[in-house]
Amino acid sequence: MPAQLPSRRWIAVFGILIIAIGLLVSLAVAASFRTAKAISRIAITATPITFFDNRDPSRTRFGALEFRGGLVLTSDEPAFGGFSAIHMHADGEHFLALTDHGSWLRGRLVYRNGRPVDLIEAEMAPMLAWDGKPLAAHGWHDAESMAELDSALYVGIERVERIVRFDYRRDGLRARGIPIPVPADFADLAYNMSLECLAGAPERSRLAGRLIVITERSLDPMGNHRSFLLGNGDVGRFSVRRSDDFDVSDCAILPPSDLLLLERRLSFARGFAIRIRRIALDAIQPGALVDGATLFEADLGYQIDNMEGLAVHRTAAGEVILTLISDDNFSPLQRNLLLQFALVGG
Repeated sequence: MPAQLPSRRWIAVFGILIIAIGLLVSLAVAASFRTAKAISRIAITATPITFFDNRDPSRTRFGALEFRGGLVLTSDEPAFGGFSAIHMHADGEHFLALTDHGSWLRGRLVYRNGRPVDLIEAEMAPMLAWDGKPLAAHGWHDAESMAELDSALYVGIERVERIVRFDYRRDGLRARGIPIPVPADFADLAYNMSLECLAGAPERSRLAGRLIVITERSLDPMGNHRSFLLGNGDVGRFSVRRSDDFDVSDCAILPPSDLLLLERRLSFARGFAIRIRRIALDAIQPGALVDGATLFEADLGYQIDNMEGLAVHRTAAGEVILTLISDDNFSPLQRNLLLQFALVGG
């Protein structure tokens, strides 16, 4: 009698245990990144991922997305890993990522026939606080989200529930994070389940000049994600509908008029999965409950991990490319993945 394959339920349970162990490892090593270091060039091994569906390697279309390729990223640098946000430059090659222990990573992707095949020119540095010391030295190390607005970068930091502004264009990796005013009710956000999504509204949109903030799983009385509009001297509060046990892990603007919401589900009953929803910017306003159509969903039968970062750029040919990056929680049981998809439908 042939051996039976493990059931999808047991595969899901095993995957969830790996991620849970990874979270514990991440907490255990966080303190090691609280001392200052200079900007350092690091070596990264980038192993190409040529298919996304483990069950059908020939498949390339997944919902409204087409898989373009990916990389498994490894490095001997102790600070490498735990990536929780990514920003792609307009050229589609240079990028900036951050870790949830308070480090920057910047580098350049190498493409062949439109597919990422390598990562070069990689540098890491500690994210600096207002006083020039590492943010982590102040206990502000759980950086989870990043957005560009008015030529500056804004970073959301969980546990302390603060947002800091970096003049990255002027100072690069030596930029210092200056805290911006945040609403008093940020103090009521769920611990370690808050500032996962930051997005800067496009210049010509109705929300121009505003930061969009959507929480991971800080819920309103109706069980939906508490969300905020910051800027222009006031605060707007709205909610994003929560469904199917998914929590928010990042977001990105899809020009000219939409917000993409990256979500993940970690459930023993339903398994581990990720999805992307598309929300109209025009629907976002104070007091609103907003929702959006699902563009894409994937479980552990696909090449995913704890996907926490999402960025959007447009190629010279006009294609919209989504870049996702994962947080391995500094665990040898997980992977740092960089995945790219083209938006082809929806």
